[in-house]
Amino acid sequence: MQKEKKVCILVDISIIDVSINCRTRKKGSVLPSYCSQEGEILYQLQCLNKGIGMKFEACTGISQSRLELLALLFHVDEISQSDLQKKVNIDSAAVTRHVKQLEASGMVSRRRKPEDNRITLVRLTEQGRERIESSKREKERFMKEMLAGVSAEERRVLIDILAKMQTNINNIQA
Repeated sequence: MQKEKKVCILVDISIIDVSINCRTRKKGSVLPSYCSQEGEILYQLQCLNKGIGMKFEACTGISQSRLELLALLFHVDEISQSDLQKKVNIDSAAVTRHVKQLEASGMVSRRRKPEDNRITLVRLTEQGRERIESSKREKERFMKEMLAGVSAEERRVLIDILAKMQTNINNIQA
């Protein structure tokens, strides 16, 4: 009983520290009745987010964040690292880390802007372009498998609900 209360408290209080293991929860099980419906929704979304991230990277061989950076670079010739950070809405330290690792793997190149040495410019390499092309197929397969058994109507409803939730999150005063 004490363990179930801990789960409920974590769901109802903390959206950052979910120390429960989402994989150990049986499919279709619900949190104890003293947990709110909102707590159950938050818990399910956190588990889904974690699961999508892990499975996506396992299926595609690249994290969603890195693929998002590559996709943005695919559509521009060259961009400053700070502008890249603003467009993908990832903190600057994470962008720096991702770009360094993508550079080490040969997918992007970086250089200093000649007119202002403080600015780092990033561009996609040919290898990075090829990776984007192959990732499109992998991403399509992943999404198809993820949404298997979900009807077109259910997908439309889900999109509407998620859009409302995103609007609500954007309006939360932190």
